[in-house]
Amino acid sequence: MAKYPVVVYGASGYTGMLTMDWLIDQNIPFTAVARNAKRAQEMMAQRVVRLESATYEIIEADHTVEALTHAFKGAKVVCNTVGPFVHFGLTTVEAALKAGCHHLDTTGEQGYMRQVREQFGELYAQAGLVVSPSLSYMYTYAEIAAELALEHPGIDALETSTLCRGPRGGAAGVTVGSTASIFELFRSEQCYLWEKKLVPHAMGTSFNIASPDFLSPVFALPWGGTSLPVYFENDPRVRSCVSCVGFYDNDVMKMVHAVGQKWESEYKFLPPEQQDAVIQQLVQSTTPTMPPRERTTITRMVDTAIGRGQLSAVRATVHGTTAYIATGALQTAAAIKLIDGDTNKVGFVSGSKAFGHRYLLGFLEERGLARATVTQL
Repeated sequence: MAKYPVVVYGASGYTGMLTMDWLIDQNIPFTAVARNAKRAQEMMAQRVVRLESATYEIIEADHTVEALTHAFKGAKVVCNTVGPFVHFGLTTVEAALKAGCHHLDTTGEQGYMRQVREQFGELYAQAGLVVSPSLSYMYTYAEIAAELALEHPGIDALETSTLCRGPRGGAAGVTVGSTASIFELFRSEQCYLWEKKLVPHAMGTSFNIASPDFLSPVFALPWGGTSLPVYFENDPRVRSCVSCVGFYDNDVMKMVHAVGQKWESEYKFLPPEQQDAVIQQLVQSTTPTMPPRERTTITRMVDTAIGRGQLSAVRATVHGTTAYIATGALQTAAAIKLIDGDTNKVGFVSGSKAFGHRYLLGFLEERGLARATVTQL
């Protein structure tokens, strides 16, 4: 049973430890929950900044609804970083609900998000609780940009791009968990929003983003469709939303695209256990170990939303730095609101709708993690 208001589940993982960094910075006591308490303590001692000044405990728990419910009881908020969420997420969502906790996580996997909405959205709303997937750099920055565009009257169609640079210019620096989630997307339907309905992208869809932030076009992919079409599906302001993701290194993105095409031609109809083996091999070959902490001189991002109406158009851009560090900040910004019982909506809801996109943007701006610009087109 948790003694403190915030639970970080996935305590020995990269994103979980960065979330703890920010909770400590904001003087928020937390309970770290992990499958192996000894390993979690060792990893935290190596990686969590200012751990010596933190008020915290570590609880060991198996990944079952019963065990996690017992571990979460007594807390107000669960920050869940254990993925791939399509495999592990629903167990944690159910446990948080049974423990009477709000649930935040960091993924934009569309299949998982739609399951959360359909199976738990109304139950969380009835309990007066928030369940908010994808509260992370990817795709909250793009959602903030979209909300800034929607502030302008008449905007009802959105196109968003999430463009990132890591070490060596490409996707290096992505965590083991994120890599597993990326390759899991090959097994899932990838949708965009068109005329208020989710529509699957055509097989092999790609984009060439001619952004004013770069000299050359950036090769981008649907990246599972992103969380935005799901969140805007029932938003009366929005008729369509098409989103994509690209790394500055076009060769890296084209490699991922080629793997996706190979999946369609060779792996799609394999039994699930054989597909699991393929994904495990892909993860091990591309991300064998946990990456080092991000550097602001290397890890940079540009998230853009172009909003259009019948005669109006606007471009909103959020420039950012250190995507994973920013994710920890966003989790903490939301936890602060939830500890105080300050939320605009309950149930299945995005971070921007639950806490306000201006609040989240301000939290990031004050800490040097983002800046936004809006231009009429």
